[in-house]
Amino acid sequence: MDGNGRWAAAKGLPRVMGHQAGVEALKTTLRLCSDWGISALTAYAFSTENWSRPGQEVNFLMTLFEQVLQKELHSLEREQVRIRFLGELEALPEVLQQRIQDSTERTAGNTGIHFNVCTNYGGRRELVRAAQRLARQAAEGLIVPEEIDENSLAAELFTTGEQDPDLLIRTSGEQRISNFLLWQLAYAEIHVTEVYWPDFNAITLKQALMDFQSRQRRFGGLDTRQS
Repeated sequence: MDGNGRWAAAKGLPRVMGHQAGVEALKTTLRLCSDWGISALTAYAFSTENWSRPGQEVNFLMTLFEQVLQKELHSLEREQVRIRFLGELEALPEVLQQRIQDSTERTAGNTGIHFNVCTNYGGRRELVRAAQRLARQAAEGLIVPEEIDENSLAAELFTTGEQDPDLLIRTSGEQRISNFLLWQLAYAEIHVTEVYWPDFNAITLKQALMDFQSRQRRFGGLDTRQS
């Protein structure tokens, strides 16, 4: 969800106003995805690298997360959204951790769209963590290294139980993965838009989905429509 700060700067506003507008764009996008039958939406809310931002901005983001969860939880329950938070959550403020645990537990049985929020998440760190967990199991004699395959590694990722994403949308013209779901995005289609995240809406989402629908997804094979 890139471009919050640049959106605010272009309007002569503080960066924090961009983050607040970004929350509204995320709420709109989640509702649209749910209404349009998309089964899962995964948002990159806060990366492991974002701690390097000014302390005032980081503190604002943590408080914003808490407030949004408290305010929106009833709506998530009513709309049958199942929310999960992916990342090293133990590093987050205790109050936010409690909000996360409460919202996760209260929506766990919901049957609607899966809403995954990557918070204190880093793709490389996720892979290192998975390798450490497998190594620990091997050291304890629970598995042998030769038995480790793609399925066993995927089972140790934060996203275990979820399908890999089909589409990655990058806003504000960014054309890199930025340490996001490095394993899971192996065969995802990538859509880049110049639109800043706070301006992302039904029109830009529809454009992304139409772009995705126009792709020929071969997963390393040949196009079966060609003779």
